Amino acid sequence: MNTPAAETDVDDDLVRRLIRLQHPDLEGPLTLVANGWDNVVYRLGEDLSVRLPRRRAAAGLIANEQRWLPVLAGHVEVPLPVPVRTGVPGEGYPWPWTIAPWFEGRPAADVPPSGRSGLAVPLAGFMTGLHRPAPPDAPRNPVRGVPLAARDQVVRQRLSSIPRSAGLLPLWERLAALPPWQGPALWLHGDPHPGNLLIGGDGLAAVLDFGDLTGGDPATDLAAAWLVFDEDAREVFRSGVDADETTWERARGWALVMGTALAAHSADNPGMAAVGDHVLHQVTLP
Repeated sequence: MNTPAAETDVDDDLVRRLIRLQHPDLEGPLTLVANGWDNVVYRLGEDLSVRLPRRRAAAGLIANEQRWLPVLAGHVEVPLPVPVRTGVPGEGYPWPWTIAPWFEGRPAADVPPSGRSGLAVPLAGFMTGLHRPAPPDAPRNPVRGVPLAARDQVVRQRLSSIPRSAGLLPLWERLAALPPWQGPALWLHGDPHPGNLLIGGDGLAAVLDFGDLTGGDPATDLAAAWLVFDEDAREVFRSGVDADETTWERARGWALVMGTALAAHSADNPGMAAVGDHVLHQVTLP
């Protein structure tokens, strides 16, 4: 499956006009950085980024980030893309948008899994700080933080298109049958794949893209153990988080949920397809 078509056109001229009208003191050189599934991202000058939804479905996610990232940043030690300014519809553009800090670094997805081990300790610390009870008005997300059984149909559909499904289906059936999370809904990043982790030097420079932000089962985020790491670093990561055996196994199940999505829907993104292949191999290891 390819990246869906944009529902509104975002180009350099539009972004310049929006900044000039709403935040003229921040005008500066613009460089297109990403035109992804949900958002367009520009670098603004040396120190800022501009993030604009390209589809209606992402507009509410931007609003969630604007509301909650300032709160969550106070609970973690890792830099987050807390909005510096917020933008509103204008110039024919229909949705909210954000100006946030620019973080220097390299996406972990661009680094081989063997080179990500330096993220294990700080990522565990980030999740420990983040995973605290979410308030009743936390964003709702039907595909993150929910019982694994709620994702059964879609995972089976994806597995039917993945060559190695014969070995993965029995694993998924076992994991999906695990008891669901019984504790309070905890704050979740919701999408902890290596494309959303920025490496600076040998450590974690920032955690990006909180579009899936929600409350629910912390196993959703702990899936990073298989999404990001190899066996050795996974054990280091596990030693830094609070997860009983059932939660850890549900996290393996969430890795399968996300890994099948990446494997099935990244035909036009070789980097994310490689992450999907990595995950589907890692979840089969002891």
